[in-house]
Amino acid sequence: MKTIVNVSSAEETEKVGFELAKKLDEEKCRRAFIALFGEMGVGKTAFCRGFASYFGINSVKSPTYTVLNEYRGWAKIHHFDFYRITDGDDLYSIGYDDIIEDTGYSLGEWSENIEDFLPEDAVRVKISRISVNDDENANLRKIEIEELG
Repeated sequence: MKTIVNVSSAEETEKVGFELAKKLDEEKCRRAFIALFGEMGVGKTAFCRGFASYFGINSVKSPTYTVLNEYRGWAKIHHFDFYRITDGDDLYSIGYDDIIEDTGYSLGEWSENIEDFLPEDAVRVKISRISVNDDENANLRKIEIEELG
């Protein structure tokens, strides 16, 4: 199933993340990998912030320098940044295989860098800028959510 939503702010992007978390929770899905795709500054971390807020987690920051942040609310969340990950050895060194099999939710920014290592049932979230020629609409984004599992 594919869902497409257009947003115009970080707050709206967070709301889309929140709604995905709510949907997964209501479906009694206790483990999922959410693969985020999109260029720098497009709103991947805002989406993760909204997702985590559903579970009572309000301190989400980009794991750019740490590669992985773990959060605990009423669900466990692993937040990856794969920007500097280049191969399977890098993933192995951070315990990727064990983490994604654990109960909870894994969110991976820059998932295009590990395409060959994504779980088959990963929820794919692509965030892209909507090109317009005026400053008023410079923050327009298209969020495509594809649930494969």
